[in-house]
Amino acid sequence: MVHLSQNLLKYYHRGFVCIRLALGGCTNRPFYKIVAAHNKRARDGKFLEQLGSYDPMPNIFNEKLVSLNLDRVKYWLGCGAQMTKPVSKLLGLSGFFPLHPMTVTGAERFHKEQALKAQAASQEEPTSVSEDEQPIA
Repeated sequence: MVHLSQNLLKYYHRGFVCIRLALGGCTNRPFYKIVAAHNKRARDGKFLEQLGSYDPMPNIFNEKLVSLNLDRVKYWLGCGAQMTKPVSKLLGLSGFFPLHPMTVTGAERFHKEQALKAQAASQEEPTSVSEDEQPIA
């Protein structure tokens, strides 16, 4: 159980702590903070503690960056905090939790679609055209 001071208890009566994403950044450039916050608070409102960050925009190496303070995540989970689905997916991809089966299924579907597109593109390669059959520009 999370022990909150008496001042906080009057605002958070009958709620719980959740680990979720708080939106930051600007238009067309999102940035998320992974925070422990009370479930009744606004998404981008006050939070109890920042546990990490997530940048969903790929960098020059085509990587999406995630930083986590796993000790604090363990602490809040031990206190009974609930996680949202996006955060649990990020923690699963980072190796903290086992991957959800739908994450693996989605990745397999994506790779299968990419393979089919590549195969269709290779079959539709134009054959070489002789010089007298070339279109006039």
